[in-house]
Amino acid sequence: MATPDLSCIDLTRRFGDALAVDNVSFEVPAGSFFSILGPSGCGKTTIMRMIAGFLEPTSGDILIKGRSVLDVPPNKRPVNMVFQHLALFPMMNIADNIGYGLRRKGLGKAEIEKKVEEALERIGLPGIGKRQVNELSGGQKQRVAIARCMVLEPDVLLLDEPLGALDLKLREQMKIELKSLQHAFDTTFVYITHDQSEALVMSDTIAVMNAGRFEQMAGPEELYHRPETAFVAGFVGDANIFKGEVVRSSGHDVELRTEHGTHIKGVSLLRDIPEGRSAEAYVRPEAIHLSRTADDVAELDNALSGKVEQMLFNGAASRIRIKAEESSETIEVGLPQSGRFDGIRPGQTVNFGWSDKQGNIFETGGKE
Repeated sequence: MATPDLSCIDLTRRFGDALAVDNVSFEVPAGSFFSILGPSGCGKTTIMRMIAGFLEPTSGDILIKGRSVLDVPPNKRPVNMVFQHLALFPMMNIADNIGYGLRRKGLGKAEIEKKVEEALERIGLPGIGKRQVNELSGGQKQRVAIARCMVLEPDVLLLDEPLGALDLKLREQMKIELKSLQHAFDTTFVYITHDQSEALVMSDTIAVMNAGRFEQMAGPEELYHRPETAFVAGFVGDANIFKGEVVRSSGHDVELRTEHGTHIKGVSLLRDIPEGRSAEAYVRPEAIHLSRTADDVAELDNALSGKVEQMLFNGAASRIRIKAEESSETIEVGLPQSGRFDGIRPGQTVNFGWSDKQGNIFETGGKE
């Protein structure tokens, strides 16, 4: 089995009595895109700073290419870091910015020029070496910052929320470009973000972090469709959340009676949940089938009807909010793009439903 480019083993970091990183272990295979996703303050930047060498772990080990780097200073580690504020040198032109680290390493002028030109080719900006930093767009600056790191041929590139300062449209474009750059350089990327969309679009593996620990590590599809904890289900993507008590449990198949009396069937992925326990069901809005007639949803495990309360127009991600007739619960449903529901308006009655496999149920405590 190939040695991972990065291994973190039982990594822990305390700040006084505060436990910022709690016994975290993970491996990042060579040439992969690994993201740590979590809310502000969860510990993800602390992990990044320990890998880079700016912070020492309280305990645990960090291995790059199988060798511990705990005693290696930051400037000697085979890693580079791209920050949200790109820290390009405004007094230098683009070529000098990219070649800065190479000059520090003592390479000759001809070799530096060759490596800089190769890097500019690979980031899709050939021939701009003489331009100034203030002449570039936000996306171009982002690529130059990456090129400045990549000419040093690090084993691992660390990216600390590098798209956070960009506008929304440019962020969407840069998600695709970053993934392409990672493939072009064939370098291991470790990326931290609080933006689930960034992580889902770009990553081979995502670790969802909460309160200093990893809640789940998986590929984007598995993480989205089969979250292992309620935190992951609520943090990654949007979901309708139904709270209640388990009234039937057979293996991983669970039926929940909500606080409003609705019966919801779903699955508990990791463990059985005994009857009488408090639980929550998470159902994605786009997983719910919408129909004008009851017959279309009658065969589904969860079949409901209700009145449209509100239209939430957002192009291809448009939704409607429905108040279920069986209870007072309001449920968000993805609006299909087929055009069949173009005339739907608040006050109209609709039918909707979903398979039990589309509902993830998690225990939340003891008996109510």
